[in-house]
Amino acid sequence: MDYNNIIVEIGEGILQITIDRPSKLNALNKETIAELHEAFADAKEDEEAKVVILTGSGEKAFVAGADISEFSDYSPEEGKQLAAEGQQKLFDYVANFPKPVIAAINGFALGGGLELALAAHFRIASDNAKMGLPEVSLGVIPGYGGTQRLPQIVGKGRAMEMIMTAGMIDANQALQYNLVNHVTEQPELLNFAENLAEKIMKNSLVAISSAIKAINANFEAGVNGFETEIEEFGRCFGTEDFEEGTSAFLKKRKADFPGK
Repeated sequence: MDYNNIIVEIGEGILQITIDRPSKLNALNKETIAELHEAFADAKEDEEAKVVILTGSGEKAFVAGADISEFSDYSPEEGKQLAAEGQQKLFDYVANFPKPVIAAINGFALGGGLELALAAHFRIASDNAKMGLPEVSLGVIPGYGGTQRLPQIVGKGRAMEMIMTAGMIDANQALQYNLVNHVTEQPELLNFAENLAEKIMKNSLVAISSAIKAINANFEAGVNGFETEIEEFGRCFGTEDFEEGTSAFLKKRKADFPGK
């Protein structure tokens, strides 16, 4: 499918989605959010797509924020609707995506850009990356899940400081905060992400999907994550992947999972 603001490529089971608005430092507008949702929805149904790598075009920005020009004159009700629709259409959709999503942060990840990276299942960054939630400097707060996901990942105190100061942290500080799992040199970022994807794809993608659901349950209000884990653990016993995985282990051979 042809898109105006993103590039979608697939090979060897890895689907790469690149946000491609270089003149706007890949800022998110409504059209880009809609295209990203469509790309993820297609990836969900695409049996060839096993792992998704999400990145930005160029070397300057992953996503440098939301496109402020689109909502600078919104009313309170319109602002509320903007956040609700964006979370439902993209940010929550990515967070609960049944296939692994790796955010490869290749530069600035600010505002909605960092919120998009936070929605991914984990993040890696190039050594020139800068991250922050500067919304309070504009008289607003993060509205795409930033006030919820950032504290879950870096802790309440650090999240409070990042949001209140509206400041940026560099890649090494993000690593110290556990905001990103790895930092690489810029030219190696996508190769590093692909290597991680390849390691993931050696395992049961059916089980990984269950693990994503169980881990996320721990962060949902009113949901008992332990109960979700028990449910998903039991469900795995009825899968071909479980049969293959346990058989391979007992016979001391490498598993060849049906879902590969």
